[in-house]
Amino acid sequence: MASNRALLLSAALFLATSLAPARADSLTEALAAAYANNPTLNAARASTRATDEGVPQALAGYRPSISAFADAGVTSTDTTAGSGQLRSASAGITLTQPIFSGFRTVNGTKAAEAAVRAARESLRNTEQNVLLDAATAYMDVVRDQAILRLRQQDVRFLQEQVRAADDRLTVGEGTRTDVAQSEARLASASSAVSLAQANLEASAGTYRQVIGRDPRGLQRAKVLNGVLPRSLDQAIAQSRAEHPAILASQFNADVASFNVQVVEGELLPTVSLEATAQRSWEDGFGARTGNSAQVVGRINIPIYEGGQVYSRVREAKEILGQRKIEVDVSRDQVQAALVAAWGGLQAARSQVTAARSQVEASQLALEGVTEEQRVGQRTTLDVLNAQAEVTSAQISLVQAERDVVVASYAVLSAVGRLSATGLGLKVAAYKPEQHYQQVRDKWFGLRTPDGR
Repeated sequence: MASNRALLLSAALFLATSLAPARADSLTEALAAAYANNPTLNAARASTRATDEGVPQALAGYRPSISAFADAGVTSTDTTAGSGQLRSASAGITLTQPIFSGFRTVNGTKAAEAAVRAARESLRNTEQNVLLDAATAYMDVVRDQAILRLRQQDVRFLQEQVRAADDRLTVGEGTRTDVAQSEARLASASSAVSLAQANLEASAGTYRQVIGRDPRGLQRAKVLNGVLPRSLDQAIAQSRAEHPAILASQFNADVASFNVQVVEGELLPTVSLEATAQRSWEDGFGARTGNSAQVVGRINIPIYEGGQVYSRVREAKEILGQRKIEVDVSRDQVQAALVAAWGGLQAARSQVTAARSQVEASQLALEGVTEEQRVGQRTTLDVLNAQAEVTSAQISLVQAERDVVVASYAVLSAVGRLSATGLGLKVAAYKPEQHYQQVRDKWFGLRTPDGR
């Protein structure tokens, strides 16, 4: 009886604390590692930096273009007056300065800037998803470690029951049925240990993929309470104003709107200024050398382009309509995810309370059934059933505690506020604005700001 109580006490204490090695990862440390190392997030950052380059590309429409040229040749003549050869060469430089491009440059720049803002919001959304995946992976490992230990404790308890049944059979106080029932439950519990071990290995693999390192003595995490909205209505209002998926769709609609104006600009006249300086030679580089220079103003008025531009305008307008619809789709998707996460959080909180009561009641019931078995009022099967209920209740509590933590992060993500800064993670925050400022006004250069 004393050994049974010790096992039950050990199982209960495990739900409140876990045995951890000297060096352990807290949830915030794991989230910081994922923020710094996750390949999906790093790829999204690279995509944002690539989008930044759209702005200097659009601004190039304001800047001059310069090109050099050179040519050389021989002209042969054969006439009644005689024959001969004329050797000629020329070299020069041309500068073309756009003056007016049908507002395509200004609208193209606005579209590129809107695309940058959309990319930043998409990056924020990816950051949220990665942090939520990291929190889920962390709590999955914590849950599966706890379940494995509970299964192992169950095996030790059943091993003691098998030994006790054998002893009672030896002294004539028990039956072979008691021994067989105990051994059957022990075999089932051993199988459950193997399954729990496999589940833990799978969770550890996901943890390694998302966070970038193996789990090390993970600690229990707390629910995010102080940063969560007070009501579902408040959460919905915040998500509509702040969620990056909604903001990204709105900026994408802005991009599509400016693109319509860019294409329409192809139907307007264009004005440019072209300056050319040239040096020419005939009959060798030392004879009859001449220099020339010219400045030409050009105006191009499109009259008919075969209908292609008109079709592209209509296409751009349809894309704009699509982007506007996608804004509404994003709002609906975010709200649906938020309502589901909010309901999951409330349900998980109730499950934690119910599971704790179930654990306490099942433990008391097991102690009572064990005492009654000692005086012959209960059978071995009653004890085995009571122990199974204890283990089931403990596993339910572990699952509920995992669910309530993950649900709190899911709510914060659905609101749009799950970020490294908002969580106070001890990691250098990535600032996409820095790269944008570094490349926005670059006129030349092949290297990226990080030296590649």
